[in-house]
Amino acid sequence: MKILMLSWRDIKHPFKGGAEVYTYEILKRLVKRGHQVTWFASSWSGCECKEETLNGIKIIRDGSKFSVYWKAYKYYKNKFKGKFDIVIDQINTIPFFTPLYVKEKKIALIFQLARDVWFSETRFPINILGYLLEPLYLRLYKNQKIITISRSTKKDLNNLGINNIKIVQVGLSINRLRRVPKKEKNLTIIYVGRLKKSKRVQDVIKAFKIVKTKIKNSKLWIVGTGTYKTKLKKLVRKFNLQDSVTFFGFVDEKNKKELMSRAHFICVTSKREGWGMIVTEANARGTPAIVYNSSGLRDAVKDGFNGVVIEKNNPDFLSDCIMKIYSNSKRYKAICKNSLINAKRFDWNKTTDLFEKCLRSR
Repeated sequence: MKILMLSWRDIKHPFKGGAEVYTYEILKRLVKRGHQVTWFASSWSGCECKEETLNGIKIIRDGSKFSVYWKAYKYYKNKFKGKFDIVIDQINTIPFFTPLYVKEKKIALIFQLARDVWFSETRFPINILGYLLEPLYLRLYKNQKIITISRSTKKDLNNLGINNIKIVQVGLSINRLRRVPKKEKNLTIIYVGRLKKSKRVQDVIKAFKIVKTKIKNSKLWIVGTGTYKTKLKKLVRKFNLQDSVTFFGFVDEKNKKELMSRAHFICVTSKREGWGMIVTEANARGTPAIVYNSSGLRDAVKDGFNGVVIEKNNPDFLSDCIMKIYSNSKRYKAICKNSLINAKRFDWNKTTDLFEKCLRSR
């Protein structure tokens, strides 16, 4: 098949996330299986390569995070039309509106809905407009096949009257350890991801402040960069936690795996995720997850097995859960072992099998 993927970012974008990893891992495997793949995405400031081939994937970059949708339309009309067997419209907040102009077979790839995230990441009146318009433009895809990665997102789409949905879960991009590694001497909590308001890292810091009053030598590691970093550092200073909280910034894969291996828990408190890929990666390093009961996160964690989905999304319940599990050595060791077992379920080759099947089906 000749496949065209439209997405707002590609795997080399400075702000790439789990969606781009998912896309890249599948597309490079589709190339190995004999498919021809073109990936159209936005460019960025300082991008030196507008076109390149990466692991057999032809990548074309044009437009900004806002204009990429218009650029995709122009490319389709002038260069892409009639040259592909299937067009994949990856909807990451904003769709490419392919039902309005693409004539070839189409599939939508939707990781998550934005919904209340609009109010965390944008200002009035954009947040109101985004929140109200999202259900309307998603209904354009009502009669189209859709791929998503979690039951939570499928349920969100079902509530909009969209039902032709196939779940193709994530794979695992890092090696799974055979046994639980040695943890830090003192309780260590880790957060890994973008530092954005909607990720609610501030709740992790507030929960850690409570933990610190009970477990004196505990530590919090914050890995990642983002627009909310300055406010988070200010909160740490306000709580006088500078000696116990470390901001690592961006780290490479080797150091990320090392830090996740040594931590006792990973805490993820996002308003919503497509899946929470970092949960699965931490599990592969023998580290259980304590997460908020949010879309995607409740799918990534089997409550009580490879981590805990806390009862209420607030720092008090988060801190209480951390301390209860940490103080119960037998239970803690069990969920660490279960985390490694859980990680066995994820494999990019199996994910690609299902994804390819969706592309071939009518």
